[in-house]
Amino acid sequence: MPDSGASRAQQEHEHIPTSSKGAALSAQATATPIAAGVPAISTTTAPGLPVASTTTARRAGLLVTLVLGGLTALPPLSMDMYLPALPEVTDALHAPAATVQLTLTACLTGMALGQLVVGPMSDRWGRRKPLLLGMVVYVIATAICAVAPTAELLIGFRLLQGLAGAAGIVISRAVVRDLYDGDEMARFFSTLMLISGVAPVIAPVIGGQVLQFTDWRGIFVVLTFVGVLLTLVVWKWLHETLPASERHTGGVGDALRTMRGLLADRVFTGYMIAGSLAFAALFAYVSASPFVVQEIYGASPQTFSLLFGVNSIGLIAVGQINGKLLVGRVSLDKALGFGLAVISVAAVALLLMTSGVFGEVGLLPVAVGLFVLMSAMGLAMPNTNTQALMRTRHAAGSASALLGTSQFLIGAIASPLVGIAGEKTAVPMAVVQVVCALSAMVCFLLLCRPWQDAGTAREPLTKG
Repeated sequence: MPDSGASRAQQEHEHIPTSSKGAALSAQATATPIAAGVPAISTTTAPGLPVASTTTARRAGLLVTLVLGGLTALPPLSMDMYLPALPEVTDALHAPAATVQLTLTACLTGMALGQLVVGPMSDRWGRRKPLLLGMVVYVIATAICAVAPTAELLIGFRLLQGLAGAAGIVISRAVVRDLYDGDEMARFFSTLMLISGVAPVIAPVIGGQVLQFTDWRGIFVVLTFVGVLLTLVVWKWLHETLPASERHTGGVGDALRTMRGLLADRVFTGYMIAGSLAFAALFAYVSASPFVVQEIYGASPQTFSLLFGVNSIGLIAVGQINGKLLVGRVSLDKALGFGLAVISVAAVALLLMTSGVFGEVGLLPVAVGLFVLMSAMGLAMPNTNTQALMRTRHAAGSASALLGTSQFLIGAIASPLVGIAGEKTAVPMAVVQVVCALSAMVCFLLLCRPWQDAGTAREPLTKG
């Protein structure tokens, strides 16, 4: 069983002075995992450890947490700041809505495929170098998006932006796996959801405000500056978390064999697909909501931004309930199953409302349904990631790549489907959400089999 309190990175890189075996275990049990090269954080100190180092270590650990939060916040920033501008991009580039929605699909596809490359790279060369390279390319691609003259060129560089931005997604998840085990990993993912969750709350608001002063190109200018700032922060403060002794030395063939072994594991694949389908239901909302809220219900970009922010607050709140109250008291599988059930119920309700079963409904009932669906993601997303990654101690980068690739590919497929019937109906969005939510529940039950494999899902796979 993985340790639930002490981190693997700390156990291997930190020397805790102690006079007895019991004191060492006590110090390990209270330590907070941090990056290699950053002082350890502990609520109690072992004999001989200077008390002054605790304050310094706590600050360093908080800084690492904020850096990882920034990396996980970059994708929603890249996607959500752009959402209020979708109708304007459609007009400015003289392109149909379905074509403009492909700019979202291209970014998602790039993030999916990029993770397949960066994940194994980080297992071989460490986390830091591939991350910095990806961030530099992200900045360049985003700057070019700001001056793209055609929809086709914008789609192409959004693809490159996604390919480069994948580094932050996959490596931040791998760093968490380097540092944490067990319930501590679930808690940390919930903490990251709090930090990164601020991004979708403020991103549409920022995007809407930017549109007050400039056009949609200004949004990419802002994203370029955000990318530069985050690159500098990573370069200065994020230390390497994967020791050289644990890096893979093989080439492409070894990476492919590792991924094949991960996919052959029924439980890992179950959590991966269930989480990806839940993400697709979320992204069906993300890609369709600008047209549903603004075009169908006549709301302004500012109203849309406000509703999007409220839904994101719901996701953050439930994620914190998961991390602070449920983890350690309720099994991760029970919390995950309940979250998927709520998502399914909300999706069915949205389908009934948008298809006219209850007659003509206004924006408020639909907004409530979307709020419930988004909030329940706070139970689904961190717990699927945690349960899957707890089985993959030997290949966190490759496992993180598979998780991210599956999520973004399925999300990319869902994105254009929500607009297949045009801009004047929300039924396709609801249909996609229902299919994805129910499929996620079926996948969780059939492949993960939580009632049959209680405890087994927490046992890490062995290397080989």
